[in-house]
Amino acid sequence: MRKLILSAMALLLALGGKAQTVSSPSGNIMVRFSLGKGGVPTYEMTYKNKTVVKPSHLGLELAKDKHASKGMAETSLMDGFEIKNTATDTFDETWRPVWGETSTIRNHYNELAVTLSQPAADRELLIRFRVYDDGMGLRYEFPQQKNLNYFIIKEEHTQFAMTGDHTAWWIPGDYDTQEYETMESKLSEIRGKMKNAITGNSSQTPFSETGVQTSLQMKSADGLYINIHEAACVDYATMHLNLDEKTMTFESWLTPDATGLKGFMQTPCKTPWRTIMVSDDARDMLASNLILNLNEPCKLQDVSWIKPVKYCGVWWEMIVGRNTWHYTNDYPSVRLGVTDYAHCTPNGTHGANNKEVKRYIDFAAKNGLQEVLVEGWNIGWEDWADRWKSDVFDFVTPYPDFDIKALNDYAHSKGVKLMMHHETSSSAQNYERHLEDAFNLMNKYGYDAVKGGYVGDIIPRGDHHYSQAMNNHYLYVVKEAAKHHIMVNAHEATRPTGLCRTYPNLIGNESARGTEYEAFGGSEPYHTVILPFTRLQGGPMDYTPGIFETQLKNWSNNTSFVHTTLAGQLALYLTMYSPLQMAADLPEHYEKYDDAFQFIRDVAVDWDESKYLEAEPARYIIVARKAKGTDNWFVGGKCDGNGHKAIIDLNFLDKGRKYTATIYADAKNADYEKNPKAYKITKKQVKQGDKLTINEARGGGFAISIFAQ
Repeated sequence: MRKLILSAMALLLALGGKAQTVSSPSGNIMVRFSLGKGGVPTYEMTYKNKTVVKPSHLGLELAKDKHASKGMAETSLMDGFEIKNTATDTFDETWRPVWGETSTIRNHYNELAVTLSQPAADRELLIRFRVYDDGMGLRYEFPQQKNLNYFIIKEEHTQFAMTGDHTAWWIPGDYDTQEYETMESKLSEIRGKMKNAITGNSSQTPFSETGVQTSLQMKSADGLYINIHEAACVDYATMHLNLDEKTMTFESWLTPDATGLKGFMQTPCKTPWRTIMVSDDARDMLASNLILNLNEPCKLQDVSWIKPVKYCGVWWEMIVGRNTWHYTNDYPSVRLGVTDYAHCTPNGTHGANNKEVKRYIDFAAKNGLQEVLVEGWNIGWEDWADRWKSDVFDFVTPYPDFDIKALNDYAHSKGVKLMMHHETSSSAQNYERHLEDAFNLMNKYGYDAVKGGYVGDIIPRGDHHYSQAMNNHYLYVVKEAAKHHIMVNAHEATRPTGLCRTYPNLIGNESARGTEYEAFGGSEPYHTVILPFTRLQGGPMDYTPGIFETQLKNWSNNTSFVHTTLAGQLALYLTMYSPLQMAADLPEHYEKYDDAFQFIRDVAVDWDESKYLEAEPARYIIVARKAKGTDNWFVGGKCDGNGHKAIIDLNFLDKGRKYTATIYADAKNADYEKNPKAYKITKKQVKQGDKLTINEARGGGFAISIFAQ
């Protein structure tokens, strides 16, 4: 129920006061707004009387429109403001996500809306603050008005002034990829560590030596966990953060387009929310729904076709280099439109062939997996890396050894669906040109989910992956897919900002360094223990876990190894939340460790409850989740390269009820480097109040299924 409250303080402010405060429902968080010297909008934030954000400036710098009258200067929205009026509001609702970590989410906040006038330019700007018990969001809103109709953003100058030299977990401020390993350092050390951070991604240059991406997780010396991100990024460029090392102040830095400009706006319009989460308990960071709550409610009338998915697929064998996406080595003779491959010599390593796909279909049907992903099914892969060709893929023409009708008929006869794959090679305009035909083909053959890809430079304009235009493209694809009842899992796209609430057919994204990097040299064991604090804040990730044969040299020519234990891989199905979970390894590897694979068969992908039991960024996470519509629980714990002693209190179980727990844990001598496949499985009867003690190996973890009797 919404109730408008115009407080006495707001009345005073409307009459010329200079400051206004708004607190969270619990009173723990307080935000104060004022106009600084020269009419500069300023805010600050506290948590339990501790300063989280010192006085920080707000505003936008505008660029001159070349179509404007000659000699006309552009007045930026930075200063010269007066307060026109204010209003406060409180809101409290409980809503049901289509899928998620919990079956219900409470959306409870207090709000302050400040309307500012800029007399010199005869303009108005509204700054809106929403304050929750776990954080706050602020955004700029631009009413339609005579002197602010069309405008161009040169830069947004939203500041976040920190109180000290916090510990931070960060990746470089790259405009095109998040596929970095997270760095841990003091804020003052970011510049010195930036060169090491971009090693291996040297072609992707960050925008500055102190620039980082969101979601940025920090911890203060006095024990506050602070996270800066954004929510509801629609028709706007993705935000990065640039650090002033002298003042420990972050400032927003938007992704530019091909011309260097940051945004083209038309009133009425608004920016995404700039978010700050804070708590003295790391578990609250993981349990927060701040980002989702700041997005608009679901806009799809019918959501009955949106289903969480557990899948396998023709993918990992190509990633490690044993098979290929392309059908022939006759490069570059093959071009789009050449559908007769009679004169092309098959390379003998094409993974998406009828026999191989049927093998995965049989495996999925046998083990209760709903779908099978097939990459490399369509013509064009011989030329796909030559990215200046905008017509490499048409998304409808299969290779000669992929019988799309026969394979779909076979899959459906087994109760399994195939998952479509669309690699665009970042030719966004070409993809939009073919999108309707591609989705119609999916509808014809019963595909209900697509994995998209955006590898390479954006064609043809040269925009960055996180620019306003590309963000509009990603959302356009999701909206068009919804019309066809298709779920979307986009890789190499922009990082999520909670739009899966508004469009729940957006069931997954990559937008981070996924399991594939374990075949490219590996990721540090702490990698999956920091991602839930950072990348996953904006939405679920298609991380593709479940690699059992972690020493790749044992079955391929790849010398890399997965930096977890086998039990640690099982843990990821709980700690890396997603409604889209892949059993990413090969069928024969799962058959070899069938007793451990039982957990992947059993684990759910949609939940009624989630309880974070232990957490510390990049150190360890333990979470318990109750499978939707059941009385069964699953518990997962993952740790870094130091190991961890987990103590699991089963107080979340129903009182008086008995349960059977199956525990998949690291064996005593397990080690992610020396003995990764050493695991033990035990069964025992448990009840509410029991405690389990489990030792996690270096890079290890555990998984527990708890079934009600």
